[in-house]
Amino acid sequence: MRQSKVRGRPAVAQWVCPNCAKPVSSAYCPVCGEAPLHTRDLTLRGLLRQVAESFASIDGPLLRSFRCLLTRPGGLTVAYLRGQRKPYSMPLPIFLLANVLFFGMQSFTGAKIFSTPLDQHLQNDIWGSVAQRLVTHHLQVKQTTLTSYAPVFDRAVALNAKSMIVLMVPPFALLAAAVLYRRSRPCVTHIVFSLHFYAFLLLLLSVSLALVRVDRYFGGRGLESQSFDHVLSILELIACGIYLAIAAGTVYGSKGAGRILAALPLVLAVAVIFLGYRFVLLPITLCGT
Repeated sequence: MRQSKVRGRPAVAQWVCPNCAKPVSSAYCPVCGEAPLHTRDLTLRGLLRQVAESFASIDGPLLRSFRCLLTRPGGLTVAYLRGQRKPYSMPLPIFLLANVLFFGMQSFTGAKIFSTPLDQHLQNDIWGSVAQRLVTHHLQVKQTTLTSYAPVFDRAVALNAKSMIVLMVPPFALLAAAVLYRRSRPCVTHIVFSLHFYAFLLLLLSVSLALVRVDRYFGGRGLESQSFDHVLSILELIACGIYLAIAAGTVYGSKGAGRILAALPLVLAVAVIFLGYRFVLLPITLCGT
């Protein structure tokens, strides 16, 4: 390998890029950005170093995105619409990571928010009668019993709740477009706004689950206590209302009372979509099991 010298810069050994198959005289390939392979990269120590660097690099766009998401409601959506792609992560990866964090916290606490067990569906005050008819028909078709089928359903609904949570985004985006239709914005605005809001909501629910864990640690019943569950739900809706009121001003330019008028139907939609998602998981899981 030859040493190439550039005025004002240290000498770099010429190497061949494994991607482009062309000789390179700089520290990185100017075409694909690849770095030269060193002997230490093929050792266990080198592998561990690369893993550590990968985790350290998360501090860039990803943590900056979450910081903006939590401290500047709507700011991340505005940055995306302005074309600021490098400083922040894309909307969907942010949403998916928030989803992973939420379900990780749910597994840690053992609480069930979206993955409603079959017995709770059957006893639900809103759709319990519908659930009973659907489940009875399903048991007859499968020629099985409720006792045998319930564990199968509970495992499947837990997986479906994780993989299908993005279904809540489109209806919220449509409502945001309808409520704020007077504000001329590109169509993608409502989708990105919805993804960012639900990422915030999942982080908020993660904090709520942490409070559930604390309550149980001190002898409480967690979400099994109706009073605790109701208080927590009210606080979550208030937090969503404040967040949406600020975000509506940031993204759509709503001012004064307009922010509150925009936030009220959106907060109501959060509750309705939340319940709707839990119900939709029932027929989807029944069809899949």
